[in-house]
Amino acid sequence: MVRRDKTNYVIQSVAHALDVLEQFFGDADELGVTELSKRLKLHKNNVFRLLATLEARGYIEQNRTSENYRLGVKCLHLGRRYIHHMGLVRQARPILNDVTRRCSESAFVAIMRRDGVVALESAEPDGRAVKIMTPIGEALPPYCTAAGKAHLAFDPEEQLKATLPEQLQRYTDRTIIDRAALIEQLRGAAHDGFSVDEGEFFEDVSSVAVPIRDYTRSVVGSLAVAGPAYRVTHERISAEIAPLILEAGRELSHRLGYNE
Repeated sequence: MVRRDKTNYVIQSVAHALDVLEQFFGDADELGVTELSKRLKLHKNNVFRLLATLEARGYIEQNRTSENYRLGVKCLHLGRRYIHHMGLVRQARPILNDVTRRCSESAFVAIMRRDGVVALESAEPDGRAVKIMTPIGEALPPYCTAAGKAHLAFDPEEQLKATLPEQLQRYTDRTIIDRAALIEQLRGAAHDGFSVDEGEFFEDVSSVAVPIRDYTRSVVGSLAVAGPAYRVTHERISAEIAPLILEAGRELSHRLGYNE
């Protein structure tokens, strides 16, 4: 029996509905019927019917003031179910809690996506008046965050040169904007087993991260600790946080089937 290409079974109306949802994956928080019609090259009536259907099911909602549309709460529920089913998150949760308990700083697990490094799950310390709240689901630049550097550190140099521009965007006075200097730092991170961001993306915030590997020996995520720079100092990173997170990273990797 010859298997037909699955594209032969695509239902056009469903594809258009998904096209509508994907328009909100970029920078636009809200879009109107006219703008969506232009982007999708569909008649306004068709776009309105698609929006009405998605709105009725909770995947789209309308701002009654602007009359524009935005993603609905059902999208959040769907995303949370996706995260829940990922083995990385399930295995990471108790380890994150343990890391946070032991160092009294925020900890999170992140993965690399096309748009940047994305935190999937976090644990926040109790009893801290000042603590870092992890932006779950938000794509952050990998070259100036410890979680992102933990991924980049194990990419071949040729790949880094192909994907990173020679001049990188500056976020703070500490951001490394020279590609050659960044690659040199990444070599050190690969040697040490952990990466550091000391105020390179958010001022006055420091973070430390380690790569997470699975049974294929590939880097599938990163485990990071973040806190205010006055608490997460260079000395504390070396003496306490780096050894702690290296241990936690090895444990999580082993849970995912990695053998050194």
